[in-house]
Amino acid sequence: MTAKTKPDPRFRFRLLLGRSIAVGPGKADLLAAIAATGSISAAGRSMGMSYKKAWYLIDTMNKCFKTPLIETSKGGTAHGGAILTPLGHEVLTRYRAIEAKAFAAVTDELAAFDDMIIEAPPQD
Repeated sequence: MTAKTKPDPRFRFRLLLGRSIAVGPGKADLLAAIAATGSISAAGRSMGMSYKKAWYLIDTMNKCFKTPLIETSKGGTAHGGAILTPLGHEVLTRYRAIEAKAFAAVTDELAAFDDMIIEAPPQD
């Protein structure tokens, strides 16, 4: 018996506001990582992302909503940190709910792709 080599088709959701992605899979993962670590740098590291890239994503998210999703505190001897604001928690919770509902709605269609895709698709 051979192991399955074809990747499973996935459905990903992004909330677009004009040309900006207000929140998408990577930004939601970043929010969750910040909530878990209390740190932008630690969250970025856990995702294989630079601090600069994490800050860029946070800045974009914060500009897309009425109030910031993440609040930071300065470093120094007490060390800095980052937390999700109440709106940040709500955005993450609603995003995950949309993901779950959307996935449930398209499960059969995604399964149909299994017979259509090649064994080892090209890497972008």
